[in-house]
Amino acid sequence: MWYDVGVKIEPRQVETFLKKPDSKIRGIVVYGNDEGLVAERALALAKTVCDDLKDPFRVVDITGDVLKNDPARLADEFGAMSLMGGRRVIRVRPAGEETTTALENLVAAPAGDALVVVEGGNLSPRSGLRALAETEPALAALPCYMDSEAALQGLVEGAARAQGLSVEPDALDWIVERLGGDRGQSRSEIDKLLLYKTGDEDRTVTLADALAVLGDTAAIGIDDVVAATFDGELVALDRALDRVFAEGGNAVQLVRALQRHADQLHLVSAHASGGNFESAMFKARGLPRGGPVRQRFERHLRTWPLKRLGDALQAILKAELECKSTGLPDQAIARRLCLALASSARGARTRR
Repeated sequence: MWYDVGVKIEPRQVETFLKKPDSKIRGIVVYGNDEGLVAERALALAKTVCDDLKDPFRVVDITGDVLKNDPARLADEFGAMSLMGGRRVIRVRPAGEETTTALENLVAAPAGDALVVVEGGNLSPRSGLRALAETEPALAALPCYMDSEAALQGLVEGAARAQGLSVEPDALDWIVERLGGDRGQSRSEIDKLLLYKTGDEDRTVTLADALAVLGDTAAIGIDDVVAATFDGELVALDRALDRVFAEGGNAVQLVRALQRHADQLHLVSAHASGGNFESAMFKARGLPRGGPVRQRFERHLRTWPLKRLGDALQAILKAELECKSTGLPDQAIARRLCLALASSARGARTRR
């Protein structure tokens, strides 16, 4: 299989590349804002050379700081032979701009038979390390960004299928909604669920299984964030956000919860005739039928007319894109979004 070298590995090439990197490639820079996916793919690449990554004769671990002080070492390790035979793998982690000179020395090295795997973190487009990997024929760049909903569905179904399991559609939707964009966290949650099914004669993962294993206080706390946001209760919102993030809540998961709620409000509001929400709510699926949750939903309908909901959905979409692509702290992005929406709701209530 031929790959584009000296450029980014394209999404369609990733799976094949992870199984068998081109033998002409000396070093691969794995980077992106999904730390879990960076670690997972770097591990897979290293194992194409040596399955036992604890083998001291064939595996070398170096940090970027070490290479900053000794940039010649990487080329030296690349040219060294294993005392016990077999190709060697050199893992550079964590790494950043300080490893650029060392990688340039690797390219200039006369000979060697090792694969260098660099875990580069979230490198910006202006990164010298990233630019070198994308343009030098002896190197490759492998970007790792947060999983889309479709990718998460594939991840869940693929992991379940490997264990001889299937996943109910309702369970799959709920699991994907709960998972965030970090591949490592997603893998951990999926592994917990599959471990729960070990020994179960029922080979289908149900919604009840998912709720039993993955339902937690962080997920419940997100409902409190959504309620406070659309109610415009700034003090309650601040407390709810602190609680969610302290309990491991995921920022992308929170943003998607805001989007679902805004979508539901938009659907009902668009189909309400003359401000009569009763009939529109009755026809809509998945909406609360009674009790405090119903009352809160109706309150949000009165506070959020169609125009304001349209603006909110645009802001939510922008925030999710920022979480996935800018490299800025995603919790800060989610907080800023919630506060902006809550301020809008508070202002609307004050004017009424």
